[in-house]
Amino acid sequence: MFRPARNTRSLYDWLTPLDGCPHCGYAYEREQGYFLLATWGSQYFVIAGFGLALGFTLESLGYSLTFVLWLTCISQFVLGFLFARHAKAFYLAIDHFIDPHVKHRSHERNP
Repeated sequence: MFRPARNTRSLYDWLTPLDGCPHCGYAYEREQGYFLLATWGSQYFVIAGFGLALGFTLESLGYSLTFVLWLTCISQFVLGFLFARHAKAFYLAIDHFIDPHVKHRSHERNP
């Protein structure tokens, strides 16, 4: 769905999916803004949930508030960058499962 990590040359290459499947031609992005819910919804809740859990855990272990804030902010930035590709792939898989785009064969009537 994406270029391999070793072939990425820019942030655009990392975050932008290919136009379609190289084998079957299935279009990944059906319309403008298709992955908006993936990046905003799933990525936000997963990364924010992890950040809250990390922050509360570190705070309960007695670390200083400054250390907790720095570690949580840095981990949120790094994990958000790394999880962006997975969020789009999960969203596409869920969407394809719920609303599969399969070409149905038309049943022609023989006269």
